[in-house]
Amino acid sequence: MTLKLYNTLTRQKQKFVPIDAENVRMYVCGPTVYDYAHIGNARPVIVFDVLYRLLRHIYGAGAVKYVRNITDVDDKINARAAEEHPDMPLNEAIAKVTSETTRQFHEDIAALGVLPPDVEPTCTGHIAQMIDMINVLIDKGNAYAAEGHVLLDVGSIPSYGELSRRSLDEMIAGARVEVAPYKKNPADSVLWKPSTDEQPGWDSPWGRGRPGWHIECSAMAKQHLGEVFDIHGGGIDLVFPHHENEVAQSRSAHGTSTMANIWMHNGFLQVEGAKMSKSEGNFLTIHGLLQLWPGEVLRFNMLRTQYRQPIDWTERGLEESSDTLRNWTRDVNLAEMPPTFAGPVIEALCDDLNTPLAIARMHEIEPAERASTLNALGFAGDLADPREATVDAAAIDRLIAARSSARADKNWAESDRIRDELGDMGIQLLDSKDPETGEINTTWEVKR
Repeated sequence: MTLKLYNTLTRQKQKFVPIDAENVRMYVCGPTVYDYAHIGNARPVIVFDVLYRLLRHIYGAGAVKYVRNITDVDDKINARAAEEHPDMPLNEAIAKVTSETTRQFHEDIAALGVLPPDVEPTCTGHIAQMIDMINVLIDKGNAYAAEGHVLLDVGSIPSYGELSRRSLDEMIAGARVEVAPYKKNPADSVLWKPSTDEQPGWDSPWGRGRPGWHIECSAMAKQHLGEVFDIHGGGIDLVFPHHENEVAQSRSAHGTSTMANIWMHNGFLQVEGAKMSKSEGNFLTIHGLLQLWPGEVLRFNMLRTQYRQPIDWTERGLEESSDTLRNWTRDVNLAEMPPTFAGPVIEALCDDLNTPLAIARMHEIEPAERASTLNALGFAGDLADPREATVDAAAIDRLIAARSSARADKNWAESDRIRDELGDMGIQLLDSKDPETGEINTTWEVKR
């Protein structure tokens, strides 16, 4: 089976040919650890987990190396730390925020059924490599020091803009560029910047400071995957400026024609037809959704849309995903099934991770084959409703019995009071009439 992947660099789907079939290498940009990851952050985590599983199936588990970083140096982290722990020295507050947020991230994505990467480097663990790469860029004339900063000289890199396909003027006009008097060009990106005594910082040839965002991934990818590797992934929002600067830095420092042979980017996510934002009240975190839905439902719902397409995250979609998974796993124990991809599913996945087609094919195959494929795709059949974990079922049943007694006595006020009490507890009652006896049967469920 031939694996074809869409390459953002060439803007076309192409056959995937690894540099070394015994050492297939993939780098994916990970989270900046200052807050709960939102559901949009979950999309690359899930998408590239599926690709990781597919690559392991094709080339062997020991032949694939997956690196996903943790960004633990960032001004958003500094601000969050100062806000949450104002009485703590900033460095200690930062360490507390990053360690807690990293732990939360790991717990949340584990519930989504993703495999851990082979390597999970942190920015703070690779400062020396970043300084070394910046020195190389300066020596080659692709970077310059100015007023305690070091900047990438984009004008010295003829291929700059090739990934995002933007001219330098377009980048300056439409991107998040900081205009500063020490820059040769407004589009020049920061490789190193000075730190105050309170801010996190490291000694360098340019003074005490900290790295810029883009150099971090260039240095970590080179350290763990080499100067040129197979696949670089992330969200479509990272194409510019982050990935454009990554590839420019790495090409210039290493003297190579590229950084990664294939660049893959997943599409945007919106919620109920609108852009997700806190101001709109539709900002959804993975952690919050896991209080309402099983992680496997979130995973399945994400895969119903092909990764390059925009996805509309809706309540209705989640309900449909839940129904499908429950139907497929009702009479089978996925954990006991061998994790094996069915042929028609592999064929769909090899066509640029066409997960909607893969799901359609899964509707057509035998239940046992489907169960094995689900297992191979990261599903264990854990569909327990998280809302019921904190529910006192016995107390609810007692209230329902009291309501039934009140109804039998035609005490409608008491019956309504109990229904309202249960409603305040997040419990919805479902009354149905037995067609033979005429008796009212009451069941309940937790409201979302």
